[in-house]
Amino acid sequence: MKEKEIERLNNLKAEELKLYERNIEYICGIDEAGRGPLAGPVVIGAVILPQDSFIEGVNDSKKISEKKREKIYDQIIEEAVAWSVGIVDEKTIDEINILNATKLGVKLALEGLKQKPDYALVDAEKKVPINVPYMPIVKGDALSESIAAASIIAKVTRDGMIIELDILHHIHIYISYH
Repeated sequence: MKEKEIERLNNLKAEELKLYERNIEYICGIDEAGRGPLAGPVVIGAVILPQDSFIEGVNDSKKISEKKREKIYDQIIEEAVAWSVGIVDEKTIDEINILNATKLGVKLALEGLKQKPDYALVDAEKKVPINVPYMPIVKGDALSESIAAASIIAKVTRDGMIIELDILHHIHIYISYH
């Protein structure tokens, strides 16, 4: 690994390192994908990485190519202490609005973790319905390793769902017209 990447990853771990110094062991990064699009679900990723994690290339999911994102996704899944996704469908989004759907997804993602976090770092959301201490970080997916990992989990999961929906939709259209 090049020195520049090592330095970038060390900087990305700054918030987590402050928490580890306070003897906080299980830090969960939380981020969402699908909050802006007009179609599909909102997907929230929650990831607890080990203290000694060092995943080359981990970054804001929007700054990574699809191929690299999928490779990093596999590494996160393999190395994570725990990870989970909360998925809220379009119908629910329409019923409760995107902000409340995102909060519901955060709750679902945290409930799905096999290890309860001691603390959470949340991308941008100021008020989330969780019963662990947390800190919102604006643009957290570019400033925190845990949030960046959660952004990758959320994005790869949602992209896979959208591809499946696209395939099903096109098959349905094909069957309907042929």
